Amino acid sequence: MNTNRDTLLFRFASKSLKYFLLLLFGIAIAYVLSSGLGILQIIPILLYILQQFLLPLGIMLLCLITTAVIIESLR
Repeated sequence: MNTNRDTLLFRFASKSLKYFLLLLFGIAIAYVLSSGLGILQIIPILLYILQQFLLPLGIMLLCLITTAVIIESLR
C-alpha cells in the first residue's frame, strides 16, 4: 500500500506555496514593525519588492498550482 500518492509536481507546488506564504508573512511583519517603530525608510523598499518580484512570482505559482490540480484530477 503506497501512502505517498501525490505527484512530484503537486508536492513541489505545495512546498512552493508554503514558502511563498511564509515570505509574505515575513514581509508583513517587517512592514508592521517598521511603521510601528518609525523606520519609514524601509516601507518604499518593501513595496518595490512586492510589486517587482513577488507579484510575478505569485502569478507563476498560481499557474503552477493550477497545472498540478489539473494533472491530479486527470489521474
